[in-house]
Amino acid sequence: MSNYPPFGGRYDCGAAAAGIRELLTRLRRRMRNEAIVDEATARLATRLNIRPAEAADQLSRMAQDSGLALVEIARGIDKPPDRPAEPPVLPDWITGVLETVHISACFLTPVRDATGRVVDFLIAAANQHAGDVAGRTAAELRGRRLIETSPGAAGSGLFDDFLNVFETGETLYRGPLEFVEVRHHQLWPATMSVRAVRIEGGLLVTWCALDDEEVLVAGWERAQRLAELGWGEWNLATQQTLWTPQMYEMFGRERGEGPMPLEDLPLVVVPDDLPVVDDQLRTLLEHSEAVETEFRIQHRHGLRHLSVVSEPVLDTEGLPVKVRFLVQDVTKNRRRERALAVAHAQASLQRERAEEEHRIAVQLQNTILPVRRGLMQLPGLSIGVRYLPSEELARLGGDWFKARSIPNGRVLLGIGDAMGHGLAAASLMLQMRSALVGLAYTQAPANQLTTWLNDLLVHSNNGVTVTGTAIIGHFDPADRTLTWTNAGHPPPLLIRHGQAELLEGVPGTMLGAFEKAEYGLATTQLEADDVLVLYTDGVIERRGQDLDAGIAALTQAAGQCGCADPEKVIDCVLAHLDGRGTDDDVCIAAARVL
Repeated sequence: MSNYPPFGGRYDCGAAAAGIRELLTRLRRRMRNEAIVDEATARLATRLNIRPAEAADQLSRMAQDSGLALVEIARGIDKPPDRPAEPPVLPDWITGVLETVHISACFLTPVRDATGRVVDFLIAAANQHAGDVAGRTAAELRGRRLIETSPGAAGSGLFDDFLNVFETGETLYRGPLEFVEVRHHQLWPATMSVRAVRIEGGLLVTWCALDDEEVLVAGWERAQRLAELGWGEWNLATQQTLWTPQMYEMFGRERGEGPMPLEDLPLVVVPDDLPVVDDQLRTLLEHSEAVETEFRIQHRHGLRHLSVVSEPVLDTEGLPVKVRFLVQDVTKNRRRERALAVAHAQASLQRERAEEEHRIAVQLQNTILPVRRGLMQLPGLSIGVRYLPSEELARLGGDWFKARSIPNGRVLLGIGDAMGHGLAAASLMLQMRSALVGLAYTQAPANQLTTWLNDLLVHSNNGVTVTGTAIIGHFDPADRTLTWTNAGHPPPLLIRHGQAELLEGVPGTMLGAFEKAEYGLATTQLEADDVLVLYTDGVIERRGQDLDAGIAALTQAAGQCGCADPEKVIDCVLAHLDGRGTDDDVCIAAARVL
């Protein structure tokens, strides 16, 4: 029997749902007003043959002079006569190039004012695939001015980008771009990529809206099941909702019911947690801020704990047009935490505080990294791992290691360290490790996985800066190559023919340090019987000694331990380093190439 009161008790879930529905109604009204202003700006720019920014300034002055609201002035701007211009005669090869492109493509020619300045572009030609996010076809686009047809090009900055390409000759590539089109007083948000190049006195432009199936199916279904992750997107303008399959399982809905409307979310939340959800949705919709939270829902199979990272997608005016949720079912974790809490309470009655803390530390390490010894056999590799936790709870670290085969035949290798100590570091480590397991099934390269992990640390900790280091790579058993990236972590060690040396990679910043971080990819050719050694800084850090000395000691020890058995390599290395005393956790892995 549930310990929670029935719905409709202390916190009225129906009132909460009604409040969110009212908030969404106000938000959609603001979207409509924004669309009216954007369309009026495009109409004024077309009628007066001026640039969109100049039209926007003139519209604003008209509102100030009249004392009316900007949207009321915008409503009075009539649509120009619907008379497509006669496109100029283009060379046959341009038409041929357009038709060879398998995505939307067009050729833009400049529209100039009386002084010869470019104020717009004419869609002189478009291929058979051309179409915009609002559903217009190539026939509806040809012969029309860009700003008239696509007011969103001005608001998104694409018009200014096209001007820059035309004036400087620089090639443009933007993607993925959160683009918001405007048509019939409605916003049409879409995620797309755009390319443009100057040629023959005009611009050759291609664009492609990301297909829903491409976004959702490619790598997520497998990743969701493994990491118990779900992803959902609510399009606030079109009221379309996308859910990955795991979302239906986590929220206890049948596929035939479709995704849950955003305003109905409070209806399934445990009453005690309704204030948390109400605050989350208001933070997203009113303050346009990302938020991370956790709440419980009533599921057909019992209570579920959901950890949710949510973010709004904003248009150029800062108005949220989409809301995205990344959801993880952490029910098992919470049960485990409750079990540990009970064990702690029992131990406190029988032992001294120091013994109790040691027991909790050991239990936590078993929960997070249960495998400390034993060989793993993966395609082309035999791997040994050793994890030695700190003896003190306060020194409990964030060291982690992961090795797993992925569907394309390669082997994922990752080792890292969440900065700090204690439960916060362990929690961050588990977050990084779990995220890597799920993301790896997208089959993206190692530097992309590292970039995603960096984004996770930057955006999912409620404004608190958290950092970590990692080596992430893929081993291809077909040609014995290792492609890897380094995010501020000590470099791997290669043992070959009894000689040990550090691998040279592309250094990168530690995870979570900067919002915009790029990571380089290095490729190392391995040979049969090579032994690759990955380790955390606990192996090389010693009191009163710099890291270079620690790395030199490790390299010297590894050079004396070049045997075929990865477990024996680890034992040998640790034996040579014994007596050098470390306060930190130690994680070391040895992978022998078969």
